[in-house]
Amino acid sequence: MRNHPPGFSRRHLISSAFALAAAVPGLALAADAYANSTWRRISPDEWRKRLPPMSFAVMREEGTERPGTSPLLGEHRKGVFACLGCSLPLFKSDTKFESGTGWPSFFRSIPGAVDTKTDTTLGMRRTEYHCAQCLSHQGHVFNDGPAPTGLRYCNNGVALKFVPG
Repeated sequence: MRNHPPGFSRRHLISSAFALAAAVPGLALAADAYANSTWRRISPDEWRKRLPPMSFAVMREEGTERPGTSPLLGEHRKGVFACLGCSLPLFKSDTKFESGTGWPSFFRSIPGAVDTKTDTTLGMRRTEYHCAQCLSHQGHVFNDGPAPTGLRYCNNGVALKFVPG
């Protein structure tokens, strides 16, 4: 049996959390800055019209492009790498590095630009990441990247566009 403070119950904790969220406008959405984004209301048919076929397969169906096929592998100019679907900047060019994997790789995302979820496809546990604004799949993040973060955001090139600047 657990020792809880007097008057504490799981039901009390949950109801208090809901009451706090209702009392403070915007608190419930604080964890998801793009919850009301119009990009999230686009239908699959509309996405199919907007995106090239391979980009649609990757971004909306969580597919993967073949390694070594992205022109962005050789992109080294100053600028940002943005979501192809909604143009939200995801990575600054100075965080890109050559990982040798065949996909554009970055050691840090722009704060708030990507969200993650656990992916158990292929019989393993990985961390999938997607554009925070339109929820388009981008790739997976691994703990084998360079300093200073030790992270490797392994991105499908067909899910990105480069914006010089």
